Parts: sequence; structure tokens; C-alpha cells
Amino acid sequence: MKFGVALGALNAHFHFDAVEAAERLGYESVWLPEHLVFPIVMSSSPHPGEEHPPVPPTTPVFDVFTYLAFIAARTSRLRLGTHVYNIGLRHPFVSARAVATLDRLSEGRFEFGIGASWLEQEWIAAGLDFGTRGRRVDEIVAVSQRLWTDPAVAHHGEFFDFDAVGFEPKPAQAPWPPILVGGESGAALRRAARLGDGWIGMSHTFESGSGQIERLRQLREDAGRPEEGFQICLGGAVESRADVERWESLGVTRLIVSPWRRSPDAVDALERFAELVF
Repeated sequence: MKFGVALGALNAHFHFDAVEAAERLGYESVWLPEHLVFPIVMSSSPHPGEEHPPVPPTTPVFDVFTYLAFIAARTSRLRLGTHVYNIGLRHPFVSARAVATLDRLSEGRFEFGIGASWLEQEWIAAGLDFGTRGRRVDEIVAVSQRLWTDPAVAHHGEFFDFDAVGFEPKPAQAPWPPILVGGESGAALRRAARLGDGWIGMSHTFESGSGQIERLRQLREDAGRPEEGFQICLGGAVESRADVERWESLGVTRLIVSPWRRSPDAVDALERFAELVF
């Protein structure tokens, strides 16, 4: 089992204390959430069954690639993940370039968590059609994978149209950094099974997590894709080493945790959690 730290659950003032502690204590990765912009009026939620956004529009939002590059320069071992990046809001040239740059600078430590987005008003503010976001994300992923691997790429699709371009340098990881698809909806799970190198879920109980994992297994089988090597990442409660073993038995490969109750207590909480599970 790998353990990642959810930086989005912390006040930004404590991010770098937590990053230093995570590297020192043996955590595998740190994860940063991302939005392009928060409109003042927002509706819906990424959490199933909830109708209101989980954050106010005044929430600080950082450019995730700049932020993770800064963390990369301060660390040597931790993997760096987006949890998750709203890839559909950008041209594939923009996101593919940022991914390749960060992966190179970090010497192959990047994990690319992506999502199709839940916030319709963000898409409206960017002048894009929220209703076509799924197809747009699929096309961007396909274009990006070619940019990261092919010597020259031409593309004539529904959303993007360009003649042959070169794209260098390629990412440090071949064929590309792991693409982990986030989301809990049926569409998100299908996308993860069909296109992803893994899935990132929200916080789960053993019961809810096992249901989603079983759906993913069936979808992977239906798509003719092997289960081996597919990452299952989610948040879940851990109160003992037995809980870790139970998550492992369900097929979880990485738990993304935030074991503190208050941001000032993050380092102490990470130390206690490490003593419990490592």
C-alpha cells in the first residue's frame, strides 16, 4: 500500500511543513487539487448526493504545475499528483506541455490525476460547453498521448484541428506519466476503465469503496484491459494496520490521507499516522 497526502485538505500556510514531513516520514506522494477559476455563483458538488459546492469562491487556488514544480525542487523522492486537474478547460498543447515539463523537472515523479469537472459555471466562465465535456476530455487525452509519444502529430477532431506539429521534450516517464481518472459517476468510471492507468475516488467507506472497485473491474474486463498495473486510489478511514490490510484486500493501491483535524496539527498527525501504518 502506498500513502499519499492530500494537500488540498490543509491551509496553504502549512503545505510545505507537511511536504517536508511527508518526505521525511516515508509517505509516497503529495496531491494538490485544481480549478481554473471559481465563479461567485456556484451550484452542484463533486460529492454524490450533495447539492452545494464544498468550497466558497474565495478559496485560494494555485497554478498546480507551478506549485508542484516548486515542491519538486524542495524534495527528492515524493511523487507529485494532481487531485484532479480539469483537463477539459485547456487546449491539449497547454496541458501536455505542462505535464511534460513537470515530469522532466521532477525526474519522472508526476502522477496526472484528471477529471471531467463538476462545476458548470466554471465552464461557462471559460466560454466552453459543459454538456460536451466528456467528449472533449476524451479527445484531449488521445491528443496528449500522441504528443507525448509520436515524433509528429496531426489531428482533425471534433474540438481540435491542426496539421502536423512537433512536441519536445517528451515526458521522463514512458510512454507518459500515469493518467489517473477521477470521479464517482458511471461516466467517470467508464473513462477510467477505458482510458486511464488508474482511478482516483473521493473519500469512501469499505462498503462504498468496494462497490466502485468492483464496477471498475467489470468495466476493465468488458473493455478488454488487464487488471494488472491499474491503480486504485481513494481516501478512506484508517484506525489500525488491519484497516490498511482490508483496503489492500479490496484492491486499493494508494490511500490519499489527511489524518489531521486542524491544519496546525498536520505534522504531528502525519507522524502519528506513519507510526500506525509504516
